[in-house]
Amino acid sequence: MQFYLNGYVPGDPDIHKEKLPDAVDVLVIGSGPAGAVLAAQLSNFPSISTRLIERRDGPLQVGQADGVACRTVEMFEAFGLAHKLVREAYWVNETVFWRPSKQDRTRIERTGRVQDTEDGLSEFPHLIVNQARLQQYLLDYMRMSPTRLEANYGLEFVTLEVEPAGEYPVVVTLRDVARGSQTTVRAKYVVGCDGARSLVRDSIGAVPRGDFANHAWGVVDMLAVTDFPDIRLKAAIQSGDEGNILLIPREGGYMVRLYVDLGDIDPNHREAFRDTTQEKVIEVARRVLHPYTLDVKSVVWFSVYQVGQRVTDRFDDVPVDQVGTRLPRVFIAGDACHTHSAKAGQGMNVSMQDTFNLGWKLAAVLDGRARPELLRTYSVERHAIAQELIDFDKEWSKIMASAPKDPERPELGGVDPQELQAYFVKSGRYTAGVATRYTPTTALTAQATHQHLAKGFTIGMRFHSAPVVRLADAKPMHLGHVARADGAWRIYAFADANGERLRELATFLAESPNSPIRRFTPAGADIDSVIDVRAVFQQSHRDLRVEELPSILLPRKGCFGLIDYEKAYCPDLKEGPDIFDLRCIDRAHGAMVVVRPDQYVSNILPLDAHDELAAFFGQFLVDRR
Repeated sequence: MQFYLNGYVPGDPDIHKEKLPDAVDVLVIGSGPAGAVLAAQLSNFPSISTRLIERRDGPLQVGQADGVACRTVEMFEAFGLAHKLVREAYWVNETVFWRPSKQDRTRIERTGRVQDTEDGLSEFPHLIVNQARLQQYLLDYMRMSPTRLEANYGLEFVTLEVEPAGEYPVVVTLRDVARGSQTTVRAKYVVGCDGARSLVRDSIGAVPRGDFANHAWGVVDMLAVTDFPDIRLKAAIQSGDEGNILLIPREGGYMVRLYVDLGDIDPNHREAFRDTTQEKVIEVARRVLHPYTLDVKSVVWFSVYQVGQRVTDRFDDVPVDQVGTRLPRVFIAGDACHTHSAKAGQGMNVSMQDTFNLGWKLAAVLDGRARPELLRTYSVERHAIAQELIDFDKEWSKIMASAPKDPERPELGGVDPQELQAYFVKSGRYTAGVATRYTPTTALTAQATHQHLAKGFTIGMRFHSAPVVRLADAKPMHLGHVARADGAWRIYAFADANGERLRELATFLAESPNSPIRRFTPAGADIDSVIDVRAVFQQSHRDLRVEELPSILLPRKGCFGLIDYEKAYCPDLKEGPDIFDLRCIDRAHGAMVVVRPDQYVSNILPLDAHDELAAFFGQFLVDRR
């Protein structure tokens, strides 16, 4: 076996690394959660050339983030990966709270126990799984996608320049980490997912703004023997004088993660905390847990970090004074945009939502389905969400780092343990990832003119799934799970009482020259490739006949013109209140719920608002006529 003919390349020599082409449509810098989600989305489009580069010599193996919010699991369902997460991960079912004993402040005692996620918030649980495993799911997805996309390891970003014209105007310089040689790649678009010290961010002149770090924490993944009774429950632990711990059980039944409070950072020696050893962090943890013991058998991963809250001033390469005259070519996402503490478990989750927002927009523009102006909405939407995250994290981190109030010494201040528990409960929707709401600042989010027709599907918020039964095969399922990460819009048409308005809508969509499906679907493409129409009837699935469905709900697809039978649904009458009651759908008039490719509700319309529906899509989709 011969190899290294043209120079040493680290890694398995049996894996033939594809040479990075001279020009690509999208170059993604960084294979962390944000970069992996973006590349996974784009890997579904054979017509789009995507490359993912990573400076490490291979995939992440251990450590870093671990909290997976309910909303993130919903997103993973769009990739068909939720079942893997749910099967492997630790489920956060309840959270317990510990504080100093009233009789002896050197000892801790349990003071509260709450359900982690409120009932009905999501069909998926809050999960804990190693970031490396989550990324591997996405890398495997890419590898099996139509483009067979694989990451290019051992390449680091050096700099870029955006030329004023040309098909591939972004000129990127990369360095081979092992050999030191440099290469140039041209791209239509570049996305920097390269972390808190992002060089892509620096190259476009974007500036992080906010507070510098003022508090340090140590984090240890360990295998340990302990008599602490809540070792397999998420626990917020406040000691009298030794600091605080956030305890997170890990997947597999044995491993546990401790976030250990290391106190304030000396502003004159900001980097000194990095000298903290894992032995010191473990010793602090032992003191916090007194009178319980902690016998650490193995440390799986260890790190120390500082808490600071910063938001980058813009998330693309267009300066504020050029927003109306220039279109973006370079974007940043994840930690390159926002940095904060790990206590609320939002970093990885919000980072992936950044690129889930951006990915379908890039695909729509590159595939010719949407106008390039659509890309301006990314920075507008996600910058506002990042600022909300920082505002929340400031308050949450302050509470988590505060000492508990001492009834004997109230002048010292601190946080009452009941206050900590109450704040945890109050912020449950936010930490579950379902509180995100896009405002009508872009064409993608409509005014709430017709919100009363479907009160449970709030415009600007994620589509809240509910149980239904698929008509054709009587399969019980969740309506939200029909959405794939394929870049398609969804219209969920909820039938009116007698079904007349729904049938009129179906006729309009199938036959009218003004139908958005006829106007915006490319010739030769499947009828649901741009706008996917699904209908939910009010009757039981046994009271409807498949053969009587409108043609738009039995579309013919593919080269053989096969019939798609998965467009019509009925209420699941065995699972308590049906979807019309759960989501407060107007039974008399019905409703159209228009949902973006990233699962957020864009508009609510009456079933007979045909022209309004066409006008909505006409704001950003390309008319094929």
